[in-house]
Amino acid sequence: MGEAPVREDGTVTRSAEYVGSFPVDDNCLDDQIKQLHTQLKSLKACKTRRPVSLKFSIKGVKMYNEDETILLMAHALRRISLSTARPVDSQFAFVAHNPGCPDTQLYCHVFKARHARAAQFLNLLLCRCFQLSYLEKHPEEAQIDSAGSLPHRKPSLLNHGFPLSVSALVSFRRAPFGGLLPGTKKTPKSSDDQQSSQDEVFPISSPSLMRKKVIRTKVLRSGAYRSFTFTPRKQRTIQDQLSVTQEKDLDKLPARRSRAPSLSETEEALAQAVWCWAGIATESSYSLLADDVLGSYLLCQHPKNPKCGSLIIRFSSGPITHLIENTRKGKFVLEKCKTEFNSMAELIEHYTETEDELPCLLSYARVNHCYEWEENVSKQQPVKLQPKRSRN
Repeated sequence: MGEAPVREDGTVTRSAEYVGSFPVDDNCLDDQIKQLHTQLKSLKACKTRRPVSLKFSIKGVKMYNEDETILLMAHALRRISLSTARPVDSQFAFVAHNPGCPDTQLYCHVFKARHARAAQFLNLLLCRCFQLSYLEKHPEEAQIDSAGSLPHRKPSLLNHGFPLSVSALVSFRRAPFGGLLPGTKKTPKSSDDQQSSQDEVFPISSPSLMRKKVIRTKVLRSGAYRSFTFTPRKQRTIQDQLSVTQEKDLDKLPARRSRAPSLSETEEALAQAVWCWAGIATESSYSLLADDVLGSYLLCQHPKNPKCGSLIIRFSSGPITHLIENTRKGKFVLEKCKTEFNSMAELIEHYTETEDELPCLLSYARVNHCYEWEENVSKQQPVKLQPKRSRN
């Protein structure tokens, strides 16, 4: 029993379809974002796509073929400038410097996910990599807990290990997602569609439970089961499709003691960590937000009212703090706004699609604050890929 096995190097693997890349103009950040979304819209109907496996870590992003035997592309995290998504078209993309190209030339690499939630999940993974990389390079800016000491565990993609000061505010137990992330539309689905919609969700069951379930349903023979993290795409698909039934079975089990959120457990925990910039001190997060994309935001305690939460949004004039008020019915509402929400997830989803009283939409995009504009040849030579040669 316990968590599903994970890679010791902290790598998380997800599947997608690679659409291609296009050059990004050397403009200001806001103009680049506009160009990206214009190009992404034009590529939403592109039929030329290649199934790939993406491996995320705080060292960078690697793209393999579908069976994870051939390395097709590799980008050091320090050379990836930003990450974004368009869940409405199930698109995920990141902007990076290609090894061997001039430092001023950037390319946007575009991927098609299976559905809107999967695209947002890929984006959250890379955004969290940016945050963890910043923490690793700037440990002095780590969040200090209530006892006045730094977190004991080293942050990682697989176990955040940091207390969230607004955990009560962002409580997903109180008003659960229903498995939805911002940008996901609720539409009626058949039983087959409901199973396929789980393709990009990490299973929360143990390997033992999963193995027994797979064998019992005769999908795989005894001895053929392997862990989710280490399996190629086809076996991961079979395993993911069983997660819905297993979650229902696990709901009947007695609640276990709470522990630090892990990426291998819930996508909600990942979203919460990204929204709150988990592990980074609020003052540092606020400073970084001023240099992020238009519409980026930080969820944290209100500076003047610690009992309340706040949503700090980067507008063209700079970061603006919005108090999050609690109504008598237990709902959330932004100050000077009228719409009420059952959870913070609903609130963020709404304002990524509708401006209402806000000057701009909340943005899915995030900047890598550890991005290096110049290639340091002395530290790392560009990797020469040989796609025709398989790994042994």
